[in-house]
Amino acid sequence: MARIRIGIIGLGNAVEPHAKSLMDLGNRVEVVVAASRSEDRLKAFAQRFSFPMTTDVEGVLASRDIDAVWILTPPHSHLELVKQAAKGRKHVLLEKPLDITLDRAAAIVSGMRGSGLTLGVTLQHRFRPAALRLKAILAEDGLGTIGAASCTVPWWRPQAYYDQPGRCTLARDGGGVLLTQAIHTLDLFRSLVGDMTVTAATAATTPVHRMETEDFAAALVRLANGAPGVIQATTAAYPGGEERIEIMGSLGTAWLAGGSLKVAWLDGREEVLRQEGPTGGGANVMDFPHDWHRLLITDFLDAIKEGRDPVVSGEEALKSQELIGEILEKAGW
Repeated sequence: MARIRIGIIGLGNAVEPHAKSLMDLGNRVEVVVAASRSEDRLKAFAQRFSFPMTTDVEGVLASRDIDAVWILTPPHSHLELVKQAAKGRKHVLLEKPLDITLDRAAAIVSGMRGSGLTLGVTLQHRFRPAALRLKAILAEDGLGTIGAASCTVPWWRPQAYYDQPGRCTLARDGGGVLLTQAIHTLDLFRSLVGDMTVTAATAATTPVHRMETEDFAAALVRLANGAPGVIQATTAAYPGGEERIEIMGSLGTAWLAGGSLKVAWLDGREEVLRQEGPTGGGANVMDFPHDWHRLLITDFLDAIKEGRDPVVSGEEALKSQELIGEILEKAGW
């Protein structure tokens, strides 16, 4: 079977788990080239990976020797790069979020849908084994009727993180803790409990940080079945803890904490699935395994081959970004 030919665009922090995953999937993909306009980024990347490299981003997007591109650049650049990729007839795996505003995000989704090409978004928390197991339990109505649910992201980022040029500014990243960090857990939460409506919200920049956007946000939500829910996210919780999802049903309760799952049923049964290790909630933002990326990429490759949407399609990512927009609007941001 012919391997899918890949071009990587953007060699910042986000590239490492992608590059490692693509190496693992060498029987299915060929990385034709990795591109960055920064010579320093190219040099740093070359110390860790042996893929061919270039500074010619436009050439990668236009090349007939490439079937799909990984766009791992800052959010404000996504729309234009995706447009060029679609013009060059390339499938796109896009780093989250889609873009810095909902209008630009929607333009990406509609443009790729209209092109007939595959669009996937890197929201890899859906592919944690514990999350997949809970998804299966819920699909079988294993918890019964959901009575309430909550989602908490108690992460930490030092001020040095926000002192980097453009970090969590509206112009480059489009937002703070919700769009840049908590979007992973919010997307997973929404995929498990379904769409929801925000009834009240608050957001703030705490005294812990000097930054343009929010480092704390909380919301009260109403699930589709009328059940109440709570969302809270911050990067001011030193030294950073595991993100947590709790779903209370008529038959039992499930807790996702980081990469681990515990389910307790009213009839006395219990199920525990543990995955020890960091999840990127502290100062080292890339301190997590690349396994979840590999599973997401595998699904994306399968979607191209089978002519279907990936699990995290553009439309799915847009719904999660719309939820973030609703929280911030309710909070007056």
